[in-house]
Amino acid sequence: MSVRLDKYLWACRFYKTRSLSRSVVASGKVKYNGQACKPSKIVELGAVIRVPAGFDYKEVVVKSISDQRGKSEVAQTLYEETPKSIEQRLKDQEARKLSAFHSPRPDQKPSKKQRRELIKLKVQ
Repeated sequence: MSVRLDKYLWACRFYKTRSLSRSVVASGKVKYNGQACKPSKIVELGAVIRVPAGFDYKEVVVKSISDQRGKSEVAQTLYEETPKSIEQRLKDQEARKLSAFHSPRPDQKPSKKQRRELIKLKVQ
């Protein structure tokens, strides 16, 4: 069975629509065996695909091929994330938590009066 890369990523539920999957692959953000490729690239068993996932990247190995989008339990059996990728994502997640600790955000937006005071301080 031969399946296009954009259709495979859609079937694996990395992207909600095929057009979104196609545009991400076409923009060069997805790497197939370490290289940028076109959405029409045919997926092979054992290939390593690097896919953006939020702030991080997932590096997955193709275990089986499907061109149909099914349940998420079935979709997760189509690929396996590499241990190196899992470790890197956890490390990056921890770093984001630590950086958020050093730059806290207020609980609520400033009121109009508080905004005016902030502007006065910046202008002085």
